[in-house]
Amino acid sequence: MASQECAACFAANLRRRRRVAGFSQEELGRRSGLHRTAIGLLERGARMPRVDTLVKLAAALEIQPDMLIEGISWTPGDAQPGEFSFALDRTRSVGLS
Repeated sequence: MASQECAACFAANLRRRRRVAGFSQEELGRRSGLHRTAIGLLERGARMPRVDTLVKLAAALEIQPDMLIEGISWTPGDAQPGEFSFALDRTRSVGLS
């Protein structure tokens, strides 16, 4: 469930930043070197980007990469090797709608 919330938060950030820039999914795809369908998957939270994809998206939107991961944070804890744990930073959340 936690990774789904992370994907939803990233998706909301990406969708909002793309709309603010005035780009269609196709235009963002062209500018970032990604296919429009990849942009759609990211904006629906069906896929999480690799670091290089995150950097490409941010550059295409002319923003810093951290703006696409606003509201997502990780705190070290009792996780075992291979486990992934994170928490949404509700104080910086941009909304998940």
